[in-house]
Amino acid sequence: MPTAYVLINCDLGSEEDIIKNLKKLPEAVEVSGVYGVYDIIAKIRSDTMDRLRENITWHVRKIDKVRSTLTMIVIEGQGDKNKI
Repeated sequence: MPTAYVLINCDLGSEEDIIKNLKKLPEAVEVSGVYGVYDIIAKIRSDTMDRLRENITWHVRKIDKVRSTLTMIVIEGQGDKNKI
């Protein structure tokens, strides 16, 4: 199943609202606030790669007060526990 980790920068003080909005998305498997260069990390999963891109582009990135994102798409099969 296509999966991506999305690192999110947002306006100061808007972290909790953005986290609440992300958690409403059925594709958002995990959402957490983080310290460092980025403010939030979200794990997004969809049934197809096209849908994954669509969800990130039209749902995650369009949330009000999201300034920028960095998307890392997981290489399927690499690092699976079953393959070690």
